[in-house]
Amino acid sequence: MTADLLPLDPDELLTTTRSVRKRLDLERPVPLEIVKEALEVALQAPTGSNSQTWHWIVLTDPEIKRKVADLYAKSFAAYSANQPRHDDTARRVASSAQYLADTMAQVPVLVIGAIYSGGELPAGNQAGLWGSLLPGAWSLQLALRARGLGSAWTTLHLVYEKEVAEILGIPANIHQGVLLPVAYYTGTDFKPAGRKPLDDILHINGW
Repeated sequence: MTADLLPLDPDELLTTTRSVRKRLDLERPVPLEIVKEALEVALQAPTGSNSQTWHWIVLTDPEIKRKVADLYAKSFAAYSANQPRHDDTARRVASSAQYLADTMAQVPVLVIGAIYSGGELPAGNQAGLWGSLLPGAWSLQLALRARGLGSAWTTLHLVYEKEVAEILGIPANIHQGVLLPVAYYTGTDFKPAGRKPLDDILHINGW
């Protein structure tokens, strides 16, 4: 099966690929072949020394998804209790995140991106490790979006990484880095998000 690609130019794809939560279609099945097709694209992302030590765990079984979703919801509850909601934007994000935590088990596909770590995570700056996984995860989100599928970047399940690893049989020398709920989405009016002005964060030839 080959998915029809949306007519998006590169800039539109990059600026309108949003974290989709409330607009995930929980009823429409997602063909595994479409996810695999998007993963084939994601595998072209860079990895350090071309090591390609990433692994992708795709969950479609309802009971397995439920177990992972329960741990995610438990982690989210603790996280949410300590988050400020001072303005409308923060409240909208909180409502969206709560919805995802409540419905995670119903999302058709969950994808966990993981990477070989050799055992314990390295001390100090870990950019060399995660830089070999996270670009692939973002490429996966872009490839999914180009095929009419939404996703959301989540990491709260990592509070219970060991428990998730036990559920899924992930070896001890593999560390998880991201969880992507994946579904078709409702509506098409995705727009660029508000961001800080470039000049506020841009440094030329030094800080």
